[in-house]
Amino acid sequence: MKKLHLIVLLLITMLSFTEVSAQQDPQYTQYMYNTVAINPAYAGNRGVTSIVGLHRSQWVGLDGAPRTQSLSVHSPIGEGKVGLGLSIVNDALGPSQETYVGVDFSYTVNTSDTGKLSFGLKGGGHILDVDFTKLTLFDVTDPRFSQNIDNKISPIIGAGLYYHTDNFYAGVSVPNLIQTEHFDVGNNSNGASFIAKERIHYYGIMGYTFDISDQLKFKPSTLVKMVQGAPLQVDLTANFLVMEKLHLGAAYRWSAALSGLVGFQVSDSMLIGLAYDRESTDLGDTIYNDGSFEVFLRFELFNEYDRMLTPRFF
Repeated sequence: MKKLHLIVLLLITMLSFTEVSAQQDPQYTQYMYNTVAINPAYAGNRGVTSIVGLHRSQWVGLDGAPRTQSLSVHSPIGEGKVGLGLSIVNDALGPSQETYVGVDFSYTVNTSDTGKLSFGLKGGGHILDVDFTKLTLFDVTDPRFSQNIDNKISPIIGAGLYYHTDNFYAGVSVPNLIQTEHFDVGNNSNGASFIAKERIHYYGIMGYTFDISDQLKFKPSTLVKMVQGAPLQVDLTANFLVMEKLHLGAAYRWSAALSGLVGFQVSDSMLIGLAYDRESTDLGDTIYNDGSFEVFLRFELFNEYDRMLTPRFF
């Protein structure tokens, strides 16, 4: 069925009769290049000022399918123990649109000659808009859809840990510790609340870089995401870096999708990447679903000394 509007309508109608939770945070296939978006402890860990922009179009061909844009800037401060960052994410699905704005802070301590452990905090807010006029309603007189939700602001408080050496990294994070009720219009005639909650999402990331030769590196990595009311999400990714320029990889999202990744280091400062997902579920079999596309651009500012140490593979 081409119209995703009907699916969204069914989900919202379900909210009328019960409290429903689901996986709500944006999804990234190229998470390894956009780590600060899910873990504030990563801020400043690249050792340079890093700017990352990403766009994701999910389930292309389905009207109202998810679309995500993110922009993050982060940098070490002073001697490099403190990192600061700013993240802006716009996430749209059908009639709803959310904008997240977060400020990231990290503090790093040396645990060994090569190991570093960072502690991170995130603070900010998100704005929710829902335009019910974009829905095809079965009952246009239903009062539950008579008033749009405009610019509802809710707070964000998050935390994370990130550890890395020259070849290994691992992290855990909770981008938002607050369970926010997005909207509650009270009780209807059936005595059920019309309510939706922002559930707490838990993330775990890990990766290792193998130096196969002077011209070839291999980095397997994984992302695990947990949230109450949704299946556990596990991403398994295998990336290769050829001649410090070309990134090639493949990924599998457990019981969800297969992905291909490609990136190119245009210069010391600029990396561009593209990913394509193909659903392995029944949704991938529909002729109206052309898969999901993701593109990102990373630009970094550094001096001559930094240039000898970067670009890093993670």
